[in-house]
Amino acid sequence: MSRKTVKTDKAPAAIGPYSQGVAIGNLLFTSGQLPIDPATGKLVEGTIEDKAHMVFKNLAAIADEAGTTLDNAVKVTLFLADINSFKAVNVVYAQYFKEPFPARSAFQVGALPLGADIEVEAIFEL
Repeated sequence: MSRKTVKTDKAPAAIGPYSQGVAIGNLLFTSGQLPIDPATGKLVEGTIEDKAHMVFKNLAAIADEAGTTLDNAVKVTLFLADINSFKAVNVVYAQYFKEPFPARSAFQVGALPLGADIEVEAIFEL
């Protein structure tokens, strides 16, 4: 199988030695996306809902660059600085992902890069 790196200016540039996404076979694996505005390179300020919107827009941009959409997500993993924000993030999540919903896991973590409140990674079918 051939492996292809996915990179777009419509999502934040990697802040370390990793790719925004990697396509192999009929799957796309994204790196965890923080609520970084790709235009400024800075974390979005505001509510957890504002931050979740930015994360899902970043995931959508990477998916689009690879030739797929959020509709083709098969697995999504949410990393939250505070699990109490799960309900609010879930409301935003439902605006981006439709039935049949992808499989999903959600975790509260001790800390996220750049002090972010949320990070999301996904696997897509191409």
